[in-house]
Amino acid sequence: MLIANHNTTYAEADRPKNDREELLQTLPRQKNWDGRMLCQHQHSWFPVKYLRGILSAKNNFKAHETDIILATMPKAGTTWLKALIFSIVNRHLYNSSLSESPLLSSNSDDLVPFLELDIYRVDENPDLESIPFPRILATHVPFRVLPNSIKESGCKIIYMCRNPLDQFVSHRHFLLQNRLEPEEEPLSVDEAFEMYCNGVHPFGPFWDHMLGFWNASEVRRIEGRHRFEFEENGRVYGGPLLDG
Repeated sequence: MLIANHNTTYAEADRPKNDREELLQTLPRQKNWDGRMLCQHQHSWFPVKYLRGILSAKNNFKAHETDIILATMPKAGTTWLKALIFSIVNRHLYNSSLSESPLLSSNSDDLVPFLELDIYRVDENPDLESIPFPRILATHVPFRVLPNSIKESGCKIIYMCRNPLDQFVSHRHFLLQNRLEPEEEPLSVDEAFEMYCNGVHPFGPFWDHMLGFWNASEVRRIEGRHRFEFEENGRVYGGPLLDG
């Protein structure tokens, strides 16, 4: 059941900070499968704790033409994709000595941070100019919620999608294994799946998310957009995939 039911038709990310804080209190909300709260913004559902970072990134991030943006739904192969792209981009640095690769000592999430989950969650307007170019950054937000500078800069966007049933099962398992509100009784798998099919899940609806990036590359013919399928790349590269 929705806790609020407000139709926000204005450009929320462009509002002053104080107004955005007020906005956060008025957005429609609903409990997720694990008891954590989701809120609806621009027709998509986001964990409440990440929405400030989403709005700050949309308003303040300045993309460069050389940036590489990795876009995925949660648990759609993100960790694996980050490691793969980081290795390709930096192969000239570690090709002669793989033992020095940062991936051997650091998680790929540390090497390729999320805009909204990491960088802008802790700092509303961080200085990103010190990050070596090309910068590799990640996001879970739908295409329509991306910072405008990403869409206008001509930077590369790499989108990874996954079979929706596999993504649902993997994400639900992950959330239940990492519950922050253990006193909350999680929804049954049937209830959670019904919510998923209705589009009420973190960064959902699934089909809107996938089609947003698909249309950006197919219909609009935007250059620099690349799509991968989680299952297809597993067959291409072989071996077990990291379930990120």
